[in-house]
Amino acid sequence: MKLTILKSNCLPLILFFLSIVLMQCQDKSTENSDHHTDKVGDLRLLDWDPQSMMVTTKTEVVKSKFPSIDIHNHLLDLKDIKEYIPEMDKAGVQMVILLDGHAKDEYYKEFIATISKENPDRLIPFFTPDFTRIDEDGFGANQARLLEEAVTLGARGMKIFKSLGLTIKDSTGKVVPVDDPRIDPIWAKCGELGIPVMIHVSDPKAFFTPIDKFNERYDELGTHPQWAFFGDEYPEKNEILDQRNRVIQKHPNTIFIGAHVGNLPEELHRVGQWLDAFPNFYVDIDARISELGRQPYSARRFFTKYQDRILFGSDTKPSAKAYSIYWEFLETDNEYINPAAGHHLQGRWMIYGVFLPDEILEKIYHKNALKIFDSYKGSGEKVNEKWKRLLN
Repeated sequence: MKLTILKSNCLPLILFFLSIVLMQCQDKSTENSDHHTDKVGDLRLLDWDPQSMMVTTKTEVVKSKFPSIDIHNHLLDLKDIKEYIPEMDKAGVQMVILLDGHAKDEYYKEFIATISKENPDRLIPFFTPDFTRIDEDGFGANQARLLEEAVTLGARGMKIFKSLGLTIKDSTGKVVPVDDPRIDPIWAKCGELGIPVMIHVSDPKAFFTPIDKFNERYDELGTHPQWAFFGDEYPEKNEILDQRNRVIQKHPNTIFIGAHVGNLPEELHRVGQWLDAFPNFYVDIDARISELGRQPYSARRFFTKYQDRILFGSDTKPSAKAYSIYWEFLETDNEYINPAAGHHLQGRWMIYGVFLPDEILEKIYHKNALKIFDSYKGSGEKVNEKWKRLLN
């Protein structure tokens, strides 16, 4: 009886001490949780730069296995031209095609003259029409005449920028479509001269979607919001590509090079359909190894099947480091490659090498480009003659 009373009297005391212990544990847990939250919560997703813990075999490639032609590059500031050749030499790049010979204000004359003075064998200029004059009488014929003059001065191709079909408008306020018949004389002149058209129309699929949590290029568009083309004021991406394809079909004697894997590397099966349908259509891989390298099996099959229709290009100011990322992707079986140094951050994913065989590499690096340039029918040297001189 006494023992029972003792237990009854002690029970409140035991419960009291238990409650104190539990409160202390809870405070400690909260303290640890707060401490953990402080560490994690202050990091913005845009600042997150995780370093992989994987350890794999990695092959470094400094120079391309075969001499290469960069079919897609730019010279935005003429003063930078002296920086190009040293970086090309480090990477094994023999030639770079420079696409910025704009017709507007006859800038192409200064552009070509600067290149000719620096190194006309290794730096090859292209011409670009002035579509702001689209409403003028005889627009197509006049621009074709300027193109022919640029070719006489040393241009060996024509570049179409993405503003065509996307943002350029005529006097009616409507966007000028890629297949506007007023442009036909220019396409035809390229075929007559035997020079290729490097055509960039539309942009990555993600650029035509809202900049929200679902956009896989959120980081890139956050840095370059002017590249977003979502909304009623812009044509649909597929319509722009359809316009381009109608031009390619209408002008079978003109060679077209679809920039950025035909501007649809996200759907290689469709690019393959275009290559099957249009014998005068080629593609380059510039600034899109981030897309190709995240689908390495599909990409390798694509390279293998269309090895005679794919060209190397970078769309990045010549840099030994940038070029090395391309060589690594094309030549090795390296895994989990960060492609950002090859151009810039495009998405939060890594890529994988496709380790192409020598026969395909040689075609992509220079043989396919030389095949195109061999079609040249104008006056002056072919690019091929300059190439032979470089390799002797």
